[in-house]
Amino acid sequence: MRSLFLGDVMGRAGRAAVADRLPALREAWRLDFVVVNGENATGGMGLSAAHAKGLLDAGADCLTLGDHAFDQKDMLQFIAEEPRILRPINFSTAAPGRGHRMFEARGGRKVLVAQVLGQVFMKRPFENPFSALEPVLKSYPRGGQAQAVIVDMHCEATSEKMAMGHYCDGKASLVVGTHTHVPTADAMILPQGTAYLSDAGMCGDYHSVIGMEKAEPMRRFVTGMPKSRFTPALGEATLSGVYIETDDRTGAATRIEMVRDGGRLQSAAP
Repeated sequence: MRSLFLGDVMGRAGRAAVADRLPALREAWRLDFVVVNGENATGGMGLSAAHAKGLLDAGADCLTLGDHAFDQKDMLQFIAEEPRILRPINFSTAAPGRGHRMFEARGGRKVLVAQVLGQVFMKRPFENPFSALEPVLKSYPRGGQAQAVIVDMHCEATSEKMAMGHYCDGKASLVVGTHTHVPTADAMILPQGTAYLSDAGMCGDYHSVIGMEKAEPMRRFVTGMPKSRFTPALGEATLSGVYIETDDRTGAATRIEMVRDGGRLQSAAP
């Protein structure tokens, strides 16, 4: 199976890049399944129902969220109506929606997608991501009920992401980090067949400070004084993420490649 995971979509530039390029990538790379993290797609803070529909129409099979899951209030209702959107599994028990779901990929193959929030350096305490994810992995074994298992680890610390990768080795097909908007260069396949990348990066304008126009973040870093709100950068966006190939029988990853399409981080396609 050929799958693509795209990192945090950042504002209008990121949405436009996904809408413009994902349909062609699906065809050119013969993708069977696509996951897109959309938690910053609306003004850099959350995901609205309208923008979620746009990402799904562009070719995403599943959208994951994150700590900004419900910054756009209409998502509170929309996520209950749209099963292709996942919020973190260890979010508040009162939160609507689900943190994992089995999806059907091309050819009828089954893909489990789950998202968890890390705890290190995050602003709010969340339930332990490891214990929250464990029963899901046991219920949907890789190579059994699921031909592929994809875990979105949404957190700040690379050490916590790496720990999750090793924790899921042999249980997941892919563990990929999101949230920091900076793509890492450590794509690898772990000993028991789990593909791993510490951070997928963002789908946004990299002539920025993690997707925001540079002036205000730089002012705050230099002076310690805010002057205005952060606004997403609007230059040409790079699609950043990871491409994997998996064995349908075992669910193990057989190939992993970082994806940097367009914008300032252009690289070769898989």
